[in-house]
Amino acid sequence: MAEPITIRYIINKVTSGEIRIPSFQRDFVWTANQVAFLMDSLYKGIPIGNLFFWKTNEKLKIEKDFGNFTLPEPEKDYPVKYVLDGQQRITSLFTVFQDVIEPTKDNHSWIDIYFDFKANESSTESLFVALKEDEVDKKCHFPMKVLFDSVGYREATDGLTREEIKKIDKLQEKFKEVMIPIQEIETDDKGKVAIVFDRINRAGTDLDTFQLITAWSWSSEFDFNEEIEKLADELEKFNFGELSDDKDLLLKCCSGVINRKASPDSIASINGEQVRNNFNKIANGIKGAIDFLQRELNISSYRVLPYPSMLVSLTAFFATDKVNGRLFNDKQRKELIKWFWKSCYSRRYSSGVNDKHEKDIENLLALLESDEVVISNFKCEIEKEFFLKNQFDLSTVNTRVFVITLANLFPRSFISGAKVDLEEVLKNCSKNEFHHIFPKNHLKKLGYNNKQINILGNLCFLNNADNQKIKDKAPSEYKAMLPKKSIEEIFKSHGCPKNALDLSYDDFLDRRAEILTDFVKTLI
Repeated sequence: MAEPITIRYIINKVTSGEIRIPSFQRDFVWTANQVAFLMDSLYKGIPIGNLFFWKTNEKLKIEKDFGNFTLPEPEKDYPVKYVLDGQQRITSLFTVFQDVIEPTKDNHSWIDIYFDFKANESSTESLFVALKEDEVDKKCHFPMKVLFDSVGYREATDGLTREEIKKIDKLQEKFKEVMIPIQEIETDDKGKVAIVFDRINRAGTDLDTFQLITAWSWSSEFDFNEEIEKLADELEKFNFGELSDDKDLLLKCCSGVINRKASPDSIASINGEQVRNNFNKIANGIKGAIDFLQRELNISSYRVLPYPSMLVSLTAFFATDKVNGRLFNDKQRKELIKWFWKSCYSRRYSSGVNDKHEKDIENLLALLESDEVVISNFKCEIEKEFFLKNQFDLSTVNTRVFVITLANLFPRSFISGAKVDLEEVLKNCSKNEFHHIFPKNHLKKLGYNNKQINILGNLCFLNNADNQKIKDKAPSEYKAMLPKKSIEEIFKSHGCPKNALDLSYDDFLDRRAEILTDFVKTLI
């Protein structure tokens, strides 16, 4: 074990750029109250555990900021120490006491730490508190940020009694004398560093699987987290940037390509070299899957995808190192489309997802080898009750399935007859883009309740401008507002009968449900 170090040593070495944070570390997440508790432990002589450093002469190309601070470059030909364990503690200490580097990030959750010099020291409660500026009482709160700053120290103690100053002096003395135990590993073997990092965190607060794979796959040339961020920037252009927030799904996509299954055990078996060697293929697979969903199924955004888990199987199919992506013929395209719709309407990915992934990945890869393979040979029954029993709620799978079904009818505006801009409408997938064909207030006057009014069969794509013109008019009234020459085509584009607005509400729902059911049967 290396010699213990002081807080002043930590501040000096971080400020000079010698102590740094490797990119595979988690972010700084401690709250100000947790930092205050750390200060209390140091003051009362309670051990806070070892800091663990990796000492190397090679500075990494990819690093994390030190909390809210971007560090200067270290001196040339001088060893760098990367924090493997204790990042929250060491970042807390630096943020509390340093007064040299200006923060480069705004951290609205950070507030300064104060020593309550009038509190009872024998109390089990913390003597240190995190306070906003307007909460500070200078008669009892001493700012820890000036403890090692002689000018600030004098200003903060000005006006205090001799006994109070003695107490603050004792505080300063304690923090100057605190010795923090450290351990160091000195090696250029990146694999060994990743293993040490893994073992340290398994012994303490476990990292999640994503963080571990970031560490395992990390090298001076490759950072999994940074590659995911680059991919997210690309996907954002296609309204799928939110995929990068679902770390579990991303890991399943990786495992699906590498191991052909996506169970937790399979993910845990991935090694760093596999991730590095296959990442380009995985990224192309994800992009290919999204391109297919958008071009062939009108799924314009991640928000409207009924089962994001389906991306895992599709990523395995589209994974390739080829720049132009995975090529497929028309027969394979039609089989993929059929598999997608049957999976949605059978709720295939609502349970037993790991087994479904393994089976579907196996089938989709077989389809790559032969377009005679059938990947949609599972049971799927569609009844008109789907459109008559389910409530319209965009947070539910059934509603999203309904929405993309309508999108594949290529709906037209009720009033103008123009094609609905599906990409724009589905980008945010807001309820404001969908309205009742039989207006809500009109139906309420007839005695229908919300549950009867808000069923899927009564909803359609209708922009707010058209909706404001229709308002609560009876269908027989607003029918005159529709372009006569296009009315039949407009109704067809919404899965409605051509005499939709002449029917009673119940007859309309029954007929529309039949039309939509027949349409879905052509898809599956």
